Amino acid sequence: MSAALVPLVAGKDGLDGVALAVLIVLFLVVTVLGFMASRFQRGDSLESLDEWGLGGRKFGTWVTWFLLGGDLYTAYTFVAVPAAMFAAGSVAGFFAVPYTIILYPIIFVFMARLWSVSHRHGYVTTADFVRGRYDSRALSLAVAVTGFVATMPYIALQLVGIQAVLDVVGLGGGGNWLAKDAPLLIAFVLLAAYTYTSGLRAPAVIAFVKDGLIYLVIIVAVIYLPSKFGGWTEIFGAAQDKMAATNPTTGKPTGSFIPVSGQMWAYATLALGSAMALFMYPHSVTATLSSDSRTTIRRNASILPAYSFVLGLLALLGWVAIAAGTKPIGVDGKPNPQLVIPQLFEDSFPSWFAGIAFAAVAIGALVPAAIMSIAAANTFTRNIYKEWIRPDATHAQEAQVSKVASLVVKAFALVFVLTLDKQNAINFQLLGGIWILQTFPAIVFSLYTRWFHKWALLAGWAVGIVYGTYAAYEIVNPLTGKHFGGSLAEIPGLGDMGYVAMTAFVLNLVVTVVLSFALNAAKVANGSDETAPGDYFADAGDARVERNRPVLEAGTDQPAG
Repeated sequence: MSAALVPLVAGKDGLDGVALAVLIVLFLVVTVLGFMASRFQRGDSLESLDEWGLGGRKFGTWVTWFLLGGDLYTAYTFVAVPAAMFAAGSVAGFFAVPYTIILYPIIFVFMARLWSVSHRHGYVTTADFVRGRYDSRALSLAVAVTGFVATMPYIALQLVGIQAVLDVVGLGGGGNWLAKDAPLLIAFVLLAAYTYTSGLRAPAVIAFVKDGLIYLVIIVAVIYLPSKFGGWTEIFGAAQDKMAATNPTTGKPTGSFIPVSGQMWAYATLALGSAMALFMYPHSVTATLSSDSRTTIRRNASILPAYSFVLGLLALLGWVAIAAGTKPIGVDGKPNPQLVIPQLFEDSFPSWFAGIAFAAVAIGALVPAAIMSIAAANTFTRNIYKEWIRPDATHAQEAQVSKVASLVVKAFALVFVLTLDKQNAINFQLLGGIWILQTFPAIVFSLYTRWFHKWALLAGWAVGIVYGTYAAYEIVNPLTGKHFGGSLAEIPGLGDMGYVAMTAFVLNLVVTVVLSFALNAAKVANGSDETAPGDYFADAGDARVERNRPVLEAGTDQPAG
């Protein structure tokens, strides 16, 4: 994918001033909210990871709902899901809808247990939990490094979403640095500044605006655009014709309108694997642990599917763009599907509403980028810096290191986007999904049992990482001839295509089970467990939760009392 893109504006040339003005105004509004958020439900001090990195662990149902929605449904979701529908059809794009539907029953089952044990013991990350469950620095480090590395390209993709909007509005693709890169740099600086000062409270507050704009834009689009382009019958017909047409490069159909028999495993494993992986990411866990009770977690697992409905409507906009004849073209003159939704809104709506849509995407990048950078920074601070470099770090020092680390993480993402081909960010994000799923046994299974041996879990993780990386490397994009060309490969023994991450997970699980049998039979020590059965059911107000959480004197680094 081209590193620089140009706008293709129907009937216009150059900058869309009205759309840009609306975008800037809304961007400034959320920036002000981001700085003001430091006062939102603030405790005595932000100088601890509990306060800065988890918002004091006291967000209620609605704040958590908007925060999780803003975190999970990112700017890149807004760009990539309909782009996949536009370019390759339902297997590539629409699997995201069932995956978010089956996701919530999964987290309903296990996330309340993780919340309880984390509050009882003051855990900030999943690696903290693994460390406490097995007293294993090696296994904890594996979980932490996997989460940290998998999150980095995810942050970069949020900036890719912002850049797509800037390109379509008329600020990209030129040779002038000020025109092409400065707007993204300014957005980064503002994001970094209010995240540093307000911590998790900033994306929590901004998420209300972001989600409101997303709902508004998508609902208006699915009501208005079908009537403009001949109704859903015409739209589905145009999509079916395009997907059935032969791709001149591959000699195969362009995509899938409805998955055929040979694509069922691909569709199913993509959906299941993605659902299992999503809440292994540090940012998903961070947003969840900021909740004030077990009930809040389960209540949100019940009402978050409302976002799945909106995601389904969003995905269909990719097929609306086919009927509309949208032509997203890169600066090299080649089609670039990543621009299809911004271009559809630019072509089909008045400039002022297109500006609102662009703001929804841009602000939609700020919320997850902030949470992801905070989560990655918390992981580095707790499980690398404190565990391996400075075990005697105080709460205030932890918070300070995490703040600086969040800046470094965002700076890395910015440099990545500005200097490298965007396809690299996509490839690394695909790898991240494969890697993060390999932490599932160590985290989720350990919430219920210690039968799995810590060394078996580590060996299974390593096998899954190595196989998944190799299998992903062997996938060659037929259009570009480059490696890491996708996430689907032949499932050994079945012959059908499937999600590489799930194949790697099965190998991981087999190795973990077999070695656990052997190591347990040999009575190899499995480490000590600092948790107790009752820890997994602790709720808000539990006296032992309160004693295990640091309560700081305002303006100091010392425990109260």
